[in-house]
Amino acid sequence: MRGITITYKYSGDETIWQSAMSDFISAIDNDPEIAGKFTYQVATADDKETRFHWGRWDSAETLKHVQSQEYFKTFAGRVKEFAGGVPSATGHDISHKTTGW
Repeated sequence: MRGITITYKYSGDETIWQSAMSDFISAIDNDPEIAGKFTYQVATADDKETRFHWGRWDSAETLKHVQSQEYFKTFAGRVKEFAGGVPSATGHDISHKTTGW
């Protein structure tokens, strides 16, 4: 399984940020093509400015599908705006994980 961790600082309007995150998560949840193949989580650090995003997917085809969707293009642009440029992004292979939440 592949993954990405994205980090940046954002201290702007929280309502706008929350709306963008909710819209993207909703689009993922409503895309039947990637059900069970792509997950995304977003968190705010205790400092209330540092933001973390974790994406996970099962194959290059799944990632290609997500990246080709308008909802992804819109979201990627918004994240760049929130980050004030290009956020830090680190790709990785998932080697171990728990079986549940």
